[in-house]
Amino acid sequence: MTAWSAAVTPFLKALHIVALTAWCGGLLALPLMLSRHHPANPPAVFGNIQRAAHLTYTMVVTPAAVIAVVAGTWLILTREALVPWLFAKLLFVAILVAGHAWIGHILVTVVESGQRRRPPPSWLPVAVVLTPMLAILALVLGKPDLSDIDFPGWLSAPQDRELLFDVPSR
Repeated sequence: MTAWSAAVTPFLKALHIVALTAWCGGLLALPLMLSRHHPANPPAVFGNIQRAAHLTYTMVVTPAAVIAVVAGTWLILTREALVPWLFAKLLFVAILVAGHAWIGHILVTVVESGQRRRPPPSWLPVAVVLTPMLAILALVLGKPDLSDIDFPGWLSAPQDRELLFDVPSR
């Protein structure tokens, strides 16, 4: 690890953790917000729910997701942390991103379409995003030894190829 990457790592970790907290908290809160949406609500209540859900998704949750992914990617590149548990974590991050997109789809179809539709039961999207969140947390805190899993060679050994950008070396 170079002096540059050693100096920047604590800030990247802090940024990553703060962004993850906002992202995950928002993904858990949005289905609960949408559960307050009911076709029989008066227009004023419907408008309040619509604005709150839209602003939460577009101004908090999605930017936090982008920041968390970018900071996490920089942590991987600066620390050269290519270990088997990280690959499993990235699989669950991809599932979390899919859950994020699904909640966005629910938001558009239920609240922003202008139609009076009912959202799915709030426990379903909460369960969909909570499962990968807990798996990621377990992998990060436990850092299990997954060396028994036979990963493909392109994942477990350097390929000695040029990247499109310079990566700090040790």
